[in-house]
Amino acid sequence: MQIVRLTINNFRGVQDGELYFSGDTALVGDNNTGKSTVLEAIDLVLGPERLRRFPPIDEHDFWCGQYTAAENGASPPEIKIEVVITDLGKEQLRHFREHLEWWDEEAKELIDGPPEDTDADGVVPALRVRFNGMYDLEEDDFIGQTYFCWPEPLEEREPDKFYTSDKRRCGFLLLRTLRTGSRALSLERGSLLDIILKLQEKRPQMWEDVLQQARDVTVAEAEELGISETLTQVQNAIRNIVPSEWGENPKMKISDLTRESLRKTLTVFMSTGIKDSNGADVLVPFRKQGTGTVNTLVLALLKMIAELKEEVIFAMEEPEIAIPPYTQKRIIHSVRSSAAQAIFSSHSPYVLEEFEPDEILVLQRHQGQLSGKKATLTPSVANAGRYRIEFRRALCEALLSRRVLLTEGKTEFDAISLAARKLGVLQPAEFRSLEELGLAVVDVEGDRSLEPFANYFRGLGKTVFAVYDEQPEPHKTRIRAALDHAFESDKHSFEDVIIDGVPGAILQEFALDLVANGEWPTHIPAVSRPDATKTIQENLACLRIFLDDKKGKGACAAILDKCSPDDMPEYITNTLREIKRVTDPEEEVAEADVGEPAQEGETTEDAPKAEGSA
Repeated sequence: MQIVRLTINNFRGVQDGELYFSGDTALVGDNNTGKSTVLEAIDLVLGPERLRRFPPIDEHDFWCGQYTAAENGASPPEIKIEVVITDLGKEQLRHFREHLEWWDEEAKELIDGPPEDTDADGVVPALRVRFNGMYDLEEDDFIGQTYFCWPEPLEEREPDKFYTSDKRRCGFLLLRTLRTGSRALSLERGSLLDIILKLQEKRPQMWEDVLQQARDVTVAEAEELGISETLTQVQNAIRNIVPSEWGENPKMKISDLTRESLRKTLTVFMSTGIKDSNGADVLVPFRKQGTGTVNTLVLALLKMIAELKEEVIFAMEEPEIAIPPYTQKRIIHSVRSSAAQAIFSSHSPYVLEEFEPDEILVLQRHQGQLSGKKATLTPSVANAGRYRIEFRRALCEALLSRRVLLTEGKTEFDAISLAARKLGVLQPAEFRSLEELGLAVVDVEGDRSLEPFANYFRGLGKTVFAVYDEQPEPHKTRIRAALDHAFESDKHSFEDVIIDGVPGAILQEFALDLVANGEWPTHIPAVSRPDATKTIQENLACLRIFLDDKKGKGACAAILDKCSPDDMPEYITNTLREIKRVTDPEEEVAEADVGEPAQEGETTEDAPKAEGSA
């Protein structure tokens, strides 16, 4: 059982949206793009406990908060959410047989044609259900209900309702970041423990046993505590007003002694790993355990649910919260292996590493229109094996960022990143680290990869920057057209940027230190070894040979680390200053008062260039 399509209308920040899923999916996008909205929308349709809330929706669940008709006599706005489910099990096919439609897996649409079309390859049974929510003016309250979409009702007849019992057969479970752990071992409705008890059919006997035990417990009866004396005084005061037996014998109990009261009261205690003075374990409520422990507990309960239920769709918000990377990976692997389908939202590259690119859905929202695009493999990756080894982490970090900075080699990757961090510390008014500016840096391994990578990331809605060496025409023009912000140097290599841009005294000192510390490569001929008796220009020529030999191994970054801001090449400082100007919100606001700020996403022809760029 898997969700293959979701459509959303007028729900929260989404006026209209349509997403397609292909099995397990990781949702990524900027904050407030709509990741949580997508999961909440599915929960409104499929969550067994969601409609128990009253009201099921409120003012803030409507697009722009508009829940009443704009004009008298007009229909009020309506929240509409529709889900299409395929890969139904035998029992589900039998139970939902009167409501089944047919889904074309290749065309990604429902079949609306002659019966023989349903026999074609790739056409499978599908269940389509929807949630409708609106404001009821007469009742002065919000209402919501879920329905089967097929068969369509005749005339004004209400469509068939999709009841809670039907939802349980679909087995959808949304795990919210802030609530799942704190409620995991409570008995509140919808908690993980509550779900397990229902699956094990242990609820009725358990509740009767607990209620009977609770009835026999009376609190604070000892006279020295003073509570029982006060309660007797209350009883006497009642008798003076209403002489009746109904106010007799007041006792203090641990709850209302109803199931709903106990659901909110009972909790599981667990050992902290500490012993008291008598050698007994110190127990505390499970929610007081460390966050990592609680999340691991959630993982164990999820596995139990998956083992008890044949088909279950897990949706989970940000499983990385407060847990180390290796545990994040365990959670993802465990949930995916246990569920019929797993849908995650995440800001962690460690989570995304557990997904193939075509399982990552990059969400974008513009003026209320929500869309999603699969990441797919990057253009220069020939096969998945190379992707796993070389590009996986960098791609995941870039997918989680709004902005991407491309470098044509490891040398530029290391040097530009270091220079930005150092300048951000020494001159924070002018510079910031690339991380602070929200840029993920990606080494595309060659200037020929700049154009395809730029097109790839821009296609995913990212703002793309690049630093690279001087390029010949027509390659220069194609690269600039593919980028949002291009920073081309006037040198043929980054090593030339360093040799020609850093003061000679610093370069010579760096070269002589390499020799003195035994770090100069022995395979470089002795005639090309730096020496204090040589001129600066001769030593710089030797250093140039060293930089070529150590290309991509951090040598240029090491030189920049010895530079003050004034000693760094102008190409680097001008580039980093311009990147800050077009990405720093504070900078944009300040400029908006006096001139025309460069807006993020404008073309390189519109934006001011760093000195030395094309």
